[in-house]
Amino acid sequence: MPRLLCLLLTLLPLLSAAQSSSLSNVWVPDLGNGTYKNPVLYADYSDPDVVRVGQDYYLTSSSFNAVPGLQILHSRDLVNWRIIGAVFQKQPPLARYAEMQHGNGVWAPAIRHHKGLFYIYYPDPDLGIFVTTAKNPAGPWSAPVCVKEAKGWIDPCPLWDADGQAYLVHGFAGSRAGIKSIIAVSRMSPDGLRLIGDDALVFDGHAKHPTIEGPKFYKRNGYYYIFAPGGGVSTGWQTVLRSKNVFGPYEDRIVMDQGKTTVNGPHQGAWVDTPSGEDWFLHFQDQGAYGRVVHLQPMTWKNDWPVIGEDPDGDGKGQPVMTYRKPGIKGKTQPLATPATSDDFESNTLGLQWQWHANAQDYWAYLNGPQGYLRLYSVPLPAGFKNYWQVPNLLLQKLPAEAFTATTKLTFSPRVEGEKVGLMMMGLDYAYLSVTNQGGKLQLSQTVCQSADKLTAETTNASVEVPATQATQPLYLRVAVKAGAKCQFSYSYDGQTYQPLGTEFQAREGKWIGAKMGLFCSRNSKFNDSGNTDVDWFRVE
Repeated sequence: MPRLLCLLLTLLPLLSAAQSSSLSNVWVPDLGNGTYKNPVLYADYSDPDVVRVGQDYYLTSSSFNAVPGLQILHSRDLVNWRIIGAVFQKQPPLARYAEMQHGNGVWAPAIRHHKGLFYIYYPDPDLGIFVTTAKNPAGPWSAPVCVKEAKGWIDPCPLWDADGQAYLVHGFAGSRAGIKSIIAVSRMSPDGLRLIGDDALVFDGHAKHPTIEGPKFYKRNGYYYIFAPGGGVSTGWQTVLRSKNVFGPYEDRIVMDQGKTTVNGPHQGAWVDTPSGEDWFLHFQDQGAYGRVVHLQPMTWKNDWPVIGEDPDGDGKGQPVMTYRKPGIKGKTQPLATPATSDDFESNTLGLQWQWHANAQDYWAYLNGPQGYLRLYSVPLPAGFKNYWQVPNLLLQKLPAEAFTATTKLTFSPRVEGEKVGLMMMGLDYAYLSVTNQGGKLQLSQTVCQSADKLTAETTNASVEVPATQATQPLYLRVAVKAGAKCQFSYSYDGQTYQPLGTEFQAREGKWIGAKMGLFCSRNSKFNDSGNTDVDWFRVE
């Protein structure tokens, strides 16, 4: 472990310098005066869990059907975060997740560090509980191992006790198991790779904490603690259970709710301490189309119960803060950092902010770092195509703030009638601005699909023909997002003057995720060759 820490400490200045060039232009939570504002991650890092190793913090979150899956973020102060890797490039089982699986896949994970190894436990609600390990949190990670084949087991979190015994806490998904609002604990082998014996019910939340889920397991001062939100994602509260026995009985207490703030349903997250002994809690807030954004709350202890956030009336139940002093850290002030958004495609690997909507085929996209572009080849639409809810080759990223503009510069070189490239805002409803090869001419169009998950048909709201003199020249596609996730698409031939096209679109969340934005390239015909699009850059401002 000391060798790993030395390596990370050596690399961090270089990584931070590289990250500074991709600092967000739309949301930086560090206020630069020793304080921060929430959310510290204004993006859809749903069901976040965090672990501290030395002076470094590592965060992971649900990735559902998106790949690379189980993105890993790093921070030195719990405020400035950057993406450093992902657990897998393709989600297993490979064939299953090569097809669209909206809302399935990786649900709420837990990340821990034990005897020199990082562990991530995650549920696939249809298949069971899986674990993967790594010596370096940036990867590589081991192939996931199924520790429990089960339908409806979700939200696992391990605990290694001081006596060498190991345990796993988890919840249940009503949609698969036919029961919910209960928490159970299993014994686990010391290596964390298999469960031992029967599952034990330790808490039933139906009476006081309906839909209790997302349990996180800790031990402090002889008490076993299970942090688990109740009351539902957008309307609930933070519950904490405690017991002197790992299998209970557990006392329960609400330690944070919305209070008098605008932070609805402060939901599941992670308790983490600092090297100096401060306690903090990261949790998500459901913001609809923007997804489940991450807040950082101060945390204190009162009579061996945690109090999260500020507690103005002193009743032991906190409420969220919107601004607060940053966590105390040793050494120099940490440089500003945010997850990457913009991309000039000057590497031979995709930026870590990008995710495909399903396991990707190698020929979908190629990068040519020295020449600085991303080449997308048109992929045939799936059999029985109704709309893009069925399409896997969507290259997307999370929304980064309440208001922003995303613009891409691209050159379209079609070979086949009906080939199309587009800038998309994807969700249960979606819209995109596209360039289509029609009758040997290029057509710019804005297309909208309402209730895409129900496979309703698309509607083209507006179209304009690209002048022949511009057909082989770069085109600029843009979407401007304002408060409330209202989107206006526009285009430009020179990158200076933009013309709106189509009506304002109201973005909507996806299946358990926020809306996502990005690119696609497709065709509606079968042919033994493909046209392509060269994407020069994608910028978020």
